[in-house]
Amino acid sequence: MGKNLFLKGIFYGAIVGGALSLLDKKTRQDMKVNVKKGYEQVSYIARHPGEITENIKGTAEKIRNTIEQVSEDISYITGKVDELRELTPQVKEIVKETKSTFSNHEDSDVEELLKEVVVKEDSKEK
Repeated sequence: MGKNLFLKGIFYGAIVGGALSLLDKKTRQDMKVNVKKGYEQVSYIARHPGEITENIKGTAEKIRNTIEQVSEDISYITGKVDELRELTPQVKEIVKETKSTFSNHEDSDVEELLKEVVVKEDSKEK
């Protein structure tokens, strides 16, 4: 029973407080403007429900397309990360092999190897 009285008291207090605030001229003018704007907006929506529905559908479609694009981007990035994970051990092995190849040869041998690589690369580009 006390709960009902409390909620009624809050409701009646809000009404009285709102009525007392309307004693101020500026508050009354602001309320008049706001009520008029609200009425115009509700009237427009009531007269043009199809337009509002189309706007909502268009917005929903844009959101759906954006979500699909983000999903595709995430899939692409995930694929590239997976490729990078697979390539990393291979690149590491190639670097080790190259290092061991160069460290096992004397300086003159290294120069000859480099010349061979440059010649082969030049012939491929032509």
